Amino acid sequence: MRLGDRPARTANEALAHVIEAAGTSHHALARRVNELAGQAGLAVSYTHTSVTNWTRRGMSPRPPVPAFIAQALAERLGRPVDPVEIGMTAIRESPDRLGLDFPRDAHDAVRTATRFWSTTMHRRTFVTGAFAVSAYSTPVTRWLAVPADADAARSGGHRVGRHDLDALWAAAAEAKRWDSKYGGGARKASMVSAFLAQRAVPLLHGDYTDAVGRELFAGTAELARVTGWSALDMGHHALAQRHFVQALRMARAGGSLDTGCHVLATMALQTTLRGYPGEAVDMAQGAYDRARHRAAPRVLAFAKLIEARAHARLGDARPAAAALGASEQLLDRAETSPGDEPEWISYYTPVRMAADAVEIHRDLGLPAAALRWNDRAGSMSAHDFTRSVGLRMTVLATTHLQKRDLDQALAHGQRAFTILRHVRSTRAADYLRDVVRAMAPWHRDPRVIELSHRAHTMALGS
Repeated sequence: MRLGDRPARTANEALAHVIEAAGTSHHALARRVNELAGQAGLAVSYTHTSVTNWTRRGMSPRPPVPAFIAQALAERLGRPVDPVEIGMTAIRESPDRLGLDFPRDAHDAVRTATRFWSTTMHRRTFVTGAFAVSAYSTPVTRWLAVPADADAARSGGHRVGRHDLDALWAAAAEAKRWDSKYGGGARKASMVSAFLAQRAVPLLHGDYTDAVGRELFAGTAELARVTGWSALDMGHHALAQRHFVQALRMARAGGSLDTGCHVLATMALQTTLRGYPGEAVDMAQGAYDRARHRAAPRVLAFAKLIEARAHARLGDARPAAAALGASEQLLDRAETSPGDEPEWISYYTPVRMAADAVEIHRDLGLPAAALRWNDRAGSMSAHDFTRSVGLRMTVLATTHLQKRDLDQALAHGQRAFTILRHVRSTRAADYLRDVVRAMAPWHRDPRVIELSHRAHTMALGS
């Protein structure tokens, strides 16, 4: 490694793809970079080994060398090459804005996403930063105004094919399974962020037709949404926001109303969970209204569910009931007349709706109705949906506390701890603490003391 080069954690596949497309050797590229640097008054002596270090070991030369590499490759390709495209960008924006921009132009959107996913998503600023509901204002407004870009085709770079798209969808599906079973902190759930940087980014800078590009953008959007949800589950809300914003922009680039509606509904759910249900109602309603004539019924049903959850947090029973009823009707349509709907929304079933309805009615202070919905939900597999079942137990515990039934609350609380003990989820720990807080009137009861101790221990572990 030359003096001034900085090691990175992963190979730079973006650079490797562009070098391959340019048809140049490592030796020839290094020689041309040295020439361009010399013309700029810089004395460097890169070799084919240097290029190997950049591609295989992820080392990155300090600016302005990345610009010279891009220029050398541009000369071979006969088109402009941005340092972002080869995974070597110097970040000039304020760290507070990285990942939050929602460019109007599709090419700018790819560059923005690349800068975020390639170089910044693990910054401590985003892991420890606070949620800012105002950060969603421009992305939501621009998606509602123009939810689909006109053209998704791109020329140059690696030719994107069916196997590339299948790999994107498979990575998103696998991450969802691990997130649901083991929480957002599970290793395989968190590895999807690396997949975004190492696999999705090079594909976005590849060569594809309009049809392939639309699916590429939609798949990348779902991958980013899942990554954001895992970050949310671990309490990294500033990081989650950035993934959601980029997911929404990728959905627009792909012209997918289904994907955009789903992402925006997920953003509304985060907004509800962070204590802004009023804003979340607007977002969920906007997601539904913008996509209502083109999105699949099951996707629209999910948007209505999230609207109902937001109304419930506001204590508005009538609009919550109306939104939940609309969700149920749309879900019935999807169940009885299945059409061409995305595979990624298959998780939203009548059982999932009923389970969420328990929390909706708990939030409205209607424990009897909540327990009736629980009966409708029936049982869910704690093996496949570990976190969901555990969270449901915590909601049932607090529902029974509304009825002053401590014994039932303790039974469900204890079961929740048993189910969630191997789940890495800050959100799950928060739900468990909510159970303990709701048991404050019985704080001297030895069983409550024991449960409180377990909650504290789990919080430390999360």
